[in-house]
Amino acid sequence: MDAILRKINIDRYDDRDDIRTNLLETYDRLSAFIVKHLHDPFYLEGDIRISLRDKIFREVISNILIHRDYANPFPTKLIISNDKIYTENANKPHGIGLIDPNNFSPYPKNPTIAKVFKEIGLVDELGSGVRNIYKYAKKYFGSEPELLEDGVFRIVFSLNNATTQVTTQVTTQVTTQVELSEKQMLTLEFCNIPRKREEIQNHLNMSNREHFRKNIISPLLKDGFLGMTIPDKPKSSKQKYEVTKKGLNVLNDR
Repeated sequence: MDAILRKINIDRYDDRDDIRTNLLETYDRLSAFIVKHLHDPFYLEGDIRISLRDKIFREVISNILIHRDYANPFPTKLIISNDKIYTENANKPHGIGLIDPNNFSPYPKNPTIAKVFKEIGLVDELGSGVRNIYKYAKKYFGSEPELLEDGVFRIVFSLNNATTQVTTQVTTQVTTQVELSEKQMLTLEFCNIPRKREEIQNHLNMSNREHFRKNIISPLLKDGFLGMTIPDKPKSSKQKYEVTKKGLNVLNDR
């Protein structure tokens, strides 16, 4: 499977991961590629912060791995370009044309793989992936995706409406009265792009991990000034932290 970033060098690529391993490691590496190259804007579903990016691409990557026609030599691709993000996957079609999320019959192409993925929590019930992709893609990309069933199955997300236009649903306005320490403010400034825990600690010159967690990271997460790139797995080794809209408001006020 081939994960490709093609924005500047459109004839070849700017970044690439040529993945040749088992399906679980493939899932992790495709997820890491997405996290590396797509930002994760702050978004509230009700009063809970969720990752639109992770919600969408959990389903996309699982779909690729579960429904691929493994007897077909056509290489599976996930490509991030300037105007779209799309996947191409060898497929044994069960119908032809665009999938309508309100009128389709889910059909397991590889039921054994689907069962394993369901048992380990990478997918939910059959058909939920398509519905979730449509549900969250419009909020993240500003437009509906295209899922095309054919000999090659394609999922296409248009980037004509930049993801920076995602509506941020912040219910609490932050004022200059917010009391944050100097190191907490430095953390928010440093996390203008996603940063790992070790990076932040080094930047603040703090050697005591527990002190750093208790006095810097935990309060910022609790108050919504900082968010996690993998909120469903807070202890993941790939976890990174980034400033939220609420945190940006604090920085702007200061």
